Amino acid sequence: MPLEPRFRRVAALRRRFVNRESILETYAEELANVGAGIRVLNVVGVGGIGKSRLLRELRDRAGEGRRTATLDLQVPAMRQQEDALAVLRVELGRQGVRFDRFDIGYAVYWQRLHPHLRLTAKELPFIEESEALTQILDDVSGIPVFGTAIGLVKLAERATTGARRRRQIRIDDTLRSLDDLSNVDLVDAVTFLFAEDLRESSAERPYVIFVDAYEALVSVSVRAGRASMLDVWLRDLVAQLDRGLVVVASREPLRWHAYDPSWATVTRQCQVDGLPMNARLELLTESGIADAADRDAIARASAGLPFYLHLAIDTWTAAGDPGRAVSPEEIVQRFLQHVGGQEIRTLELLSIPRIFDFEIFQALADAFDLPRHRPAWESLTAYSFVYKAGQHGHRLHQLMRSALSTHVSPATARDVHRLLRDIWADRSGQAARTEDGVATRARAIRETAYSALHAGDVDGARLLEYADQALNCGGKQAVDGVRRDLQEFVGESGDAPELAATLRCMEAEAAVVLGDAPAATTLTSTLDWPVDEVVGARLALAAAHGRRIGGATEAARRLFAEVWENHPGPVRHRAGVCLADIEMWQGRFRAAFAMSEQILAGCPEDDAVLRGDVARLLHLGHRFALDFPASEQQWNHAYELYRRADTVVGLANLKTNRAELLAWTNPADAVPAAMVAIEVQRTMGAQHEIGKAFTALAIAQLRLGRYDESAGSFRAAAEALDKAGYRSGRARAELFRAFLDVRRGRRADAVDAARWAVTELVEAEVYPNLIVLAGQLLDALGERDQRVTDSVAVARDQIDALDTLVALEERGRQLVAALLEERA
Repeated sequence: MPLEPRFRRVAALRRRFVNRESILETYAEELANVGAGIRVLNVVGVGGIGKSRLLRELRDRAGEGRRTATLDLQVPAMRQQEDALAVLRVELGRQGVRFDRFDIGYAVYWQRLHPHLRLTAKELPFIEESEALTQILDDVSGIPVFGTAIGLVKLAERATTGARRRRQIRIDDTLRSLDDLSNVDLVDAVTFLFAEDLRESSAERPYVIFVDAYEALVSVSVRAGRASMLDVWLRDLVAQLDRGLVVVASREPLRWHAYDPSWATVTRQCQVDGLPMNARLELLTESGIADAADRDAIARASAGLPFYLHLAIDTWTAAGDPGRAVSPEEIVQRFLQHVGGQEIRTLELLSIPRIFDFEIFQALADAFDLPRHRPAWESLTAYSFVYKAGQHGHRLHQLMRSALSTHVSPATARDVHRLLRDIWADRSGQAARTEDGVATRARAIRETAYSALHAGDVDGARLLEYADQALNCGGKQAVDGVRRDLQEFVGESGDAPELAATLRCMEAEAAVVLGDAPAATTLTSTLDWPVDEVVGARLALAAAHGRRIGGATEAARRLFAEVWENHPGPVRHRAGVCLADIEMWQGRFRAAFAMSEQILAGCPEDDAVLRGDVARLLHLGHRFALDFPASEQQWNHAYELYRRADTVVGLANLKTNRAELLAWTNPADAVPAAMVAIEVQRTMGAQHEIGKAFTALAIAQLRLGRYDESAGSFRAAAEALDKAGYRSGRARAELFRAFLDVRRGRRADAVDAARWAVTELVEAEVYPNLIVLAGQLLDALGERDQRVTDSVAVARDQIDALDTLVALEERGRQLVAALLEERA
C-alpha cells in the first residue's frame, strides 16, 4: 500500500482515541489525585486492541507539568529489576529528577556484581548523567574499584556539591548499610533509594510511570505458584511510588490483590474495548470506503479491533451484501476472493509455520508446485498482516494465521510440518549465531521439535533429544521453549500418555537445571514409566537428581543404580556418571574412578558431551582429594570435549569449577573467574551453581584477606544454596565460612559453623573428606567435640583414597593451616 494512505490511516486512528471518553475521563481523575498515595490504573484489553498506542496517547496527555517514563516489558532487558530501574532513572533524570542516593546505591550494587572491573561510563551508561558519580570519578581518577559502600559514600560526601545534598548522603542509613546486605536485599535497597529520590522531587512536578505489555513479564504458561515470583520486583517498586500514578497495560486484569488485599483499594481498572462505532466509521471513511453500507458491514464485523479494520481497508471491495453484519471469517474470505488461487494456496501453507522466510517460502512452493520467484514473495510479504520476525523472518498476524490454517487439511498440514522439520533440522546443524538477540541454532531446534510434534511422527525419546540439543546450545530458555510447545500440544491432544510423561520429565529436568530440588522431587513423586524406556529412565534420573541436591543421597543412589543396571540404551551411561559422582561424594574415590573407566569403555568415541562429563567428574574427584595439579589436567580435558560439543550447560558448569579450583591454587585469579561464573549461571538460572560460584569467590576473598567482601559472598552463597535446597553445598559453604570467623576473631561462631556443617554432611551422607577437614579445624582450635570426633572416625573408615588416607589427611592439615594463616 502507498505510504500516504498508511500515514493517513495511522493519523486517523490516533485521533479516534478522543472518542474513548470513559478511559480518558478515568485517566483525568487519576491525574487529579496524583500525590495522594499509591495509585495504579490498569488498562486491560486483548492483543491487537491498541493498548500500546493508547498508552502513548495517555503519556502525551499527561501535560508539561508532569514527568513521565515508560517501561516496555516487551523488551527482555526491561524485565530485570536492575535494568528497569536504570531505564527509569535515565528517563526521569533527563526531566530534572536528581538521583544522588540511587546512583551511589546502584554503583555499589554494580560493583558487588563486578568487583574486578573499573566503574566507567562505558560499564554504567548513566554515569555521565549523574553529577554525584561524575564528580567522584573525576576526584578519584585511576582507582579501579571502590571496595565497599562506605568507601563510596565517603567519596560522595567529599565530591558532591551543595551542603544539603552532602548532608543527605552523610546521614542516609540505607546507604551506610549496603555492605551488610545480600545481593537480593541490596537490589531492593537500591529500589528504595530510587523511590526516595523520586519522592523528594515530586513535590514540584508529579510523575506518571507507564508499564506496557505486563503479560510479557508474567507468561500465562508459567506453572502455578511461579507467577508471583516473576513480577514481585515490579509490585515492590510500584508500592513505593506513592507520589505519582502508575499506568499498567495488560491483557488480563492485574490480580495483585491475591498477594496483598490492599492492592484492591489502590488499583482502578479500565477495559479497552473495540473502537466505538463512530470512530470505526470515520476511520473507514477517511480510508476511502465510500459506500455507507460497506462501511457499516466492516465496522460491525471488526468488533472495533484495529487489526480487522486495517485488514478490511487493505482488501475491501464492493462485493457482498450491503448492511449485513459479517464475521471476521467472512472478511478473510472477501479478501481471498480478490487474490489469485495460487497466492491463496501459498498463504494457507504459510499459515502452518510459526515463522517463515524466503527459503521456507521457496521450499513450500516447490513441494506444492506454486510460484517461487521473488516477485511472488514480495507480493505476499507486502500485506499488512505479515509482520517482520527478526532480520530475515516473517510471521502472519495470529488472527489471520488462525483463519487461514482452517482451510488446510490435516494431511496437508502434516506434510508441511514434515517439510519444515527437515528444513529446521538442517539449520540446527549450522554454526551458531544470533539474530535480534535470539540464538538461531536454538530457535531452529525448537522449530524442528515443534514441526516434528505436529507432523505426528515423533516419540518421547526423540523429543527429549531435541530438548537436550536446545539445552546444550541455548541454555534453559531454549529448552523451555521446547517444553512449552509440548505442554500446549499435550493440553490440546488430550489422551497422549507417553507425551504427558515426557512433559513431566522435561519439567523435572528443568527444575534440576535450576537447582530447584523441591520442584524436581514433587514432579517425580510418582515414577510410573518403565526405566527400560528412555522416558522412564530420564524421569528416574531427574528424580534422583532432585533427591541428590536435596540431601537424600541414598535414595538418589538407588535410582541411579536402577537405571544403570536395567536400562539398555544411552541413558545408562548418564546414570553411570551420576552413580560414580555419588561414589566420589561418599569418599570411595577408587570405585568412582573405576566406574568412570567402565563408562568410557562403553561410550561412543564421538559422544563428546558424555566424555566431557566423565572428565569433569575426574576433575572434581581429584579436587576433593586435594590433588590440584591432576584436577587442573582433567579440567582442561573436559573443557576441550565440551568445547568440541559446543554445550552451553557443560561450559557454564566448568566456569564454576574453574573458580572453585582457582580458589585453592590462585585466589587472585579466582575472583574474576568466580564473577564470570556467577554471571553465566545467572543467565542459566542455576541457583545451586550460583551458590557454588559465590562460595568459591568467598574462599578466594578470604585467602586474599578481604574479609568484609568474603562475608558478603558467603551470605550470597547461602542465599542461593538455600533457595535451591542444596543441602550439601550449603554445609560446605558453612564449613569454609568457619575459617573466616576464625580470622575475624569470632572463635565461637567458627566452632558452631563447623559443628553444624558436620551434622548436615552426616545426615546427607556425603563428603567424609570434609568431615575429616572439619575435625582438623576443631583440633587446630583446641576445641574438642565428641560428636564430631565420632563422626570423623566413621568418615575415615568410609574414605577409600586414590593414594593413602594418611596422605589425604596430610594435605588436609596443610590446607587448614593455610586457611588459618599458620605454618604447616
